[in-house]
Order: sequence, then structure tokens, then C-alpha cells
Amino acid sequence: MCDHASNRIPVSLANLGLSSCQLEGHIAWDPGAARVAEKLSNLLDAPLLLSNYSRLVIDCNRPFHVPSSIPEQSADIDIPGNQNLQAVYRQQRQKEIFEPYQQAISALLENRSKQKTLLISVHSFTKSLNNELRPWLIGVCSGKDSRFANLLLPQLKQLVKGPVGDNQPYFIDNETDYTIPAQGESRGIPSVMLEIRQDGIVTQEQANFWAKLIAKGYLAVLEKALSLRL
Repeated sequence: MCDHASNRIPVSLANLGLSSCQLEGHIAWDPGAARVAEKLSNLLDAPLLLSNYSRLVIDCNRPFHVPSSIPEQSADIDIPGNQNLQAVYRQQRQKEIFEPYQQAISALLENRSKQKTLLISVHSFTKSLNNELRPWLIGVCSGKDSRFANLLLPQLKQLVKGPVGDNQPYFIDNETDYTIPAQGESRGIPSVMLEIRQDGIVTQEQANFWAKLIAKGYLAVLEKALSLRL
């Protein structure tokens, strides 16, 4: 899965009042994540679902009740098109963008309910946040069920020439994350979120490199990971 694959804004929302430059940045999406996810999907012959709209319209990896679901501000940047948004318009975004994406994930996983399945969510993160350098080249992140992450993490530490984050730069929280808790953990599917630093996946060549590296680590633990189904 790739929850933040696109920075697309519906035409009717007039870019939410933001500039094209602002929409190219991390506040709008996870740059490079879709490239890695698509290549990884090809390498593993695995199905892939990507969100089609910017997380600023509605974040497909956030519960409805949290402020970051439809943020009024991100990284100290005001989002004019989200200010004082009426409930009817919030519900419209949920119905037209969030629900179709999550329903597609549900349908895919339900169709695979009799197969051994693993869930990987691909994200990217900025090199620094609040003037603090984030040294990890990739992070392996998990929630309540960390068993898949605990298998994959040592493999990536062997393969990656640099720091690998253990639940860094983020960890999965049921209060603020949606896809893995609601779609993976709730079904007993071993799940992991991969966070790749954006300056390492600027080009397709770089994305291919990371996808191949992740695939190598994944295949090394595949058999054990598939046995983890609750």
C-alpha cells in the first residue's frame, strides 16, 4: 500500500489555496514513495494500491476524528481550503476519497483471506524536521504486532549501508494511524510500515535501488513472516 502516493488536488478545490511549489513538498504527499512501491510490487509480483489524492484533501492514513485527517495547517503552513470546513464538505471528502481507497484495501484483503498474506505500507520522510537531522536512511515501523518488523529489521540492517530506524522516524499509533491498525492488525495480518528518506529516492534509479534492497530483505524472511498469521 502507499497511502500518500499523490499530491493531486481536485480541480474544484483550487489547490486548497496553495502554490504549486507548496504542493510539491512533503506536506502534500510522500515524494518518491510511489516509485518505490511500484517497483517493489513488480519485483514481488504483489498487488499494490495507491492513494490518488493529496493527504491535504483528506489523509487516507488517518482516523476521521484526528485534526490531521483534514489539516488546517501543516509544517507551519496554513491550508486555506481546509479552514473552518463545514461538516458536509468533510463528509464529502471522506465518501469520495478516503472510503474508496480503504474499501479497495478491504476488498483485496478479504479476497485473500484464505491465502497467507503480508501487508507492507510504503512511506517517505524528510531529511530533517524542526531543524533536527534525521539520520536514518530507512525506518522499519510497527504497531501493536511488531513480529514482522522484528524479522525484517535485522535483514535491512545487514543490507543498508547506513542507519536503519527501529520505529524511527515514526511508530504506528492506533490513535493517529489507520491503514495498518484497521486493515492489517485487525485481521491478524503481519504488517509493517517502511519509511524511506526522501533525499535517497529522488530519481527512479534510486527508487529501484531501494525497492530491490527491500525485496531482498523481504524474501529472506518471507517463510517465517507468513507463519506469523494470528
